[in-house]
Amino acid sequence: MSAAGQSGDIDWWGILSDPAFLENPYPELHRLSARGPVQFDPASGIWFVLGHKAFSKVLKSPSFGRDTRNWAGGWTTEDYKKADPIGYELFSAFQPQMINCDGAEHKRMRGVYEPAFRAQAMADVVPIIEAEAAALLDAMPEDGEVDFITAFAAPLPLRVLCQLFDLSAGTDARVARWSASLIRIGDILMTPAQKQEALQALSEFKFFLKECLAEADSASARNFMALALKARDDGTLDEEESLTNLLSMLIAGHETTVTLIGNGMLLLLRNPEAMARLRAEPALMRTAIEEFLRMEPGGNMILRVALEDVEVEGTVIPKGAPVLGLIGAVNRDPARFETPDDLDIARPANAQLTFGGGAHSCIGAPLARLEAQIAFSAFFAKYETIELAGAPEWRLDRLNARGLAKLPVRLGASQ
Repeated sequence: MSAAGQSGDIDWWGILSDPAFLENPYPELHRLSARGPVQFDPASGIWFVLGHKAFSKVLKSPSFGRDTRNWAGGWTTEDYKKADPIGYELFSAFQPQMINCDGAEHKRMRGVYEPAFRAQAMADVVPIIEAEAAALLDAMPEDGEVDFITAFAAPLPLRVLCQLFDLSAGTDARVARWSASLIRIGDILMTPAQKQEALQALSEFKFFLKECLAEADSASARNFMALALKARDDGTLDEEESLTNLLSMLIAGHETTVTLIGNGMLLLLRNPEAMARLRAEPALMRTAIEEFLRMEPGGNMILRVALEDVEVEGTVIPKGAPVLGLIGAVNRDPARFETPDDLDIARPANAQLTFGGGAHSCIGAPLARLEAQIAFSAFFAKYETIELAGAPEWRLDRLNARGLAKLPVRLGASQ
């Protein structure tokens, strides 16, 4: 192990759970990054990767996977099962899905849903997103102050997902509640109460989706539900795999897009010259979305597990070791990005890693990008004035998913 790899004097989890860090992690991440791109925490046995080159290797190398059953000393051990039976039950029930598997198992599951994210499929989704955005905007005042998150950024993705999964609009609140409990699984560290709450949410969510699948008609089902029914009927996925993949895509599809739209709007509000330029040059919308993803990623950490001893930037990470990429540091690595702390909506070759990379790159990234592009365009079309109306509030109730609880804005409609 290189000298730079040792960081026993750092209270990693104290830092990552500090409310001040959750509100603004970047000063602390710059300080930590200066100590080296790969660092080991003896207290938790976790390797933290903060450099862009180093984490790009982790994501793309076949020497790393996402299946936590390969985590040496992790949740699958008998000791863990005895010490934390609720945690063991939760992680076991959450295991059978594409994001938690590697190799042929991962390819089999992911292959079921990949067609839904191809270019033609995304083109078919455009009218759905536009209609839902228009409905939300119609319900908003012409002028005045609103919370951008609750009025627009949060409900839009959930409404779109309910359509794509053939779920009735009345299920929005339940899906949002279950998602809020289950998203904490990505925090790595969970309290006993959070594990119990997540286990209850998982049980209720699976039961709900099981009923939806039972009631669905293979001949008339659309989009994701049609793919789930086909995979169930032809034996590609068993029932638990069908349910767990469906709920995981609902959770990730909601959270990923809410944070992209909300965090992106905050960046524009704090950089009014960038908002003015984006309005004047709408062709920059695609590169602007990539810059939002880089500057304010919707997740603080991405997990991988070493499948063999592997060298990364001069440091050997042992087989079975958990690895966490700290995305806020990776995306602002000055060795990869010029002026990394500045918003540049025209930034060329933006190699942000918010959606991961390699075999486990985010399957829903095309949908999140598309929703964000349509959301910002529609919002700009209705409102000539968009200004901060108070201090934004970050979510402080989870360590990984990074998004806003509130974003008060002052609006004035275009004449």
